[in-house]
Amino acid sequence: MTEEVQRHSVHTLVFRSLKRSHDVFLSNQGFLAPVDERAEKLKKLVKARDCYGLVFERVKRTNALKQLQVTEHRDTSTPVMMNGQDGNYAMDTAIPGENALVPVSAIQPLIPTPPATTVVQTIVPRRAPAMPKPKWHAPWKLYRVMSGHLGWVRCVAVEPGNEWFATGSADRVIKIWDLASGHLKVSLTGHISSVRGLAVSTRHPYLFSCGEDRQVKCWDLEYNKVIRHYHGHLSAVYTLALHPTIDVLVTAGRDATCRIWDMRTKANVHTLTGHTNTIASVVCQSAEPQVITGSHDCTIRLWDLAAGKSRATLTNHKKSVRSLVFHPTLYMFASASPDNIKQWKCPDGRFIQNLPGHNAIINCLAVNPEGVLVSGADNGTLHCWDWRTGYNFQRLQAPVQPGSMDSESGIFSMTFDQSGSRLITTEADKTIKIYKEDETASEETHPIHWRPEIIKRRKY
Repeated sequence: MTEEVQRHSVHTLVFRSLKRSHDVFLSNQGFLAPVDERAEKLKKLVKARDCYGLVFERVKRTNALKQLQVTEHRDTSTPVMMNGQDGNYAMDTAIPGENALVPVSAIQPLIPTPPATTVVQTIVPRRAPAMPKPKWHAPWKLYRVMSGHLGWVRCVAVEPGNEWFATGSADRVIKIWDLASGHLKVSLTGHISSVRGLAVSTRHPYLFSCGEDRQVKCWDLEYNKVIRHYHGHLSAVYTLALHPTIDVLVTAGRDATCRIWDMRTKANVHTLTGHTNTIASVVCQSAEPQVITGSHDCTIRLWDLAAGKSRATLTNHKKSVRSLVFHPTLYMFASASPDNIKQWKCPDGRFIQNLPGHNAIINCLAVNPEGVLVSGADNGTLHCWDWRTGYNFQRLQAPVQPGSMDSESGIFSMTFDQSGSRLITTEADKTIKIYKEDETASEETHPIHWRPEIIKRRKY
């Protein structure tokens, strides 16, 4: 008896639950959006064209042939006469036993009518846009190798006056080099672990550095001393950037957060959270989006600096994003990952194109105003691209410093100088290499091998 009561109560509860669900969905039926008949019709036409496009022409020919046969049948039949009484057309047909004027309404069923032809909207495929021929760029060549660091050289920054540049290394030292002569000017010590990021202010005599010791320092270059510390990161700080128009410093690192600092007061204005793994690269610009971060969680985030929130997340990459770079004149940026280099359009991060072929872990990117994009990888390879078309016009292998192992040929960071005519790279063989364009090259000696028919067949 107890089991029957329990079974009955369970059935009652299930019935009530089903009825309640039914009533809920029934009440929401009126809130559904109306069906767009035009869109549905267009979808059916597209599907029909896709599935049965090969037989459409045969059906059209068959229908035209039937129409022709019907027309010939009408022409060879008995002439049509007018009935003077009611104005209906009649046909003098031979009916067994008598000749009579018969109304057309009685005759029409005897005449075979052509089937209604199916009207199908032909969807004309759009022509693929013509692939523009890439602009010719002179090839780059190595012309200077500088040594002095005792560890991997991890970062580089050029000052706005284009007279000197700074490098940071795993030997915990920041070195200032003369750009014209390549001579060492000064060494700055203060970090207690590898220096991972450098930035020189365009409006103040300040140099900013960050490292694996979780420290972010502001150096006064008039006295070559640290004047400010920015405390807050919970782990190693891998990258930093300066906002070009306001006194704001942006840092990011292994704690998966991007922190916005007031340069003067050292206050942590925003902590941008959302990434789930190390942030390897951060870049700033004055237009929207003002901050972009690339992370090892394979995503790129575009941030609203005023609100301190993410405005878009780009998930196109399938592997870690280790480098980002803004184009100096176009409203675009590029991101580097082992799967592809991708170009994006600001402000919403609209995907533009892939630059495939650099099959390595790409650590750094650099672009100059001439539209030369350079990517450097951990196996010492440098690839030079035409920004507009994505044409890979040169591939270089950085030579290893004598005495180093071949495995120490990784390129960790790179940047163009302010003129865009010199490329500075920092490498795992403890050297800094400077490249420049080959003045003896021309379009005849280094022609463009442009094969758009191959590129069109390539599928991503």
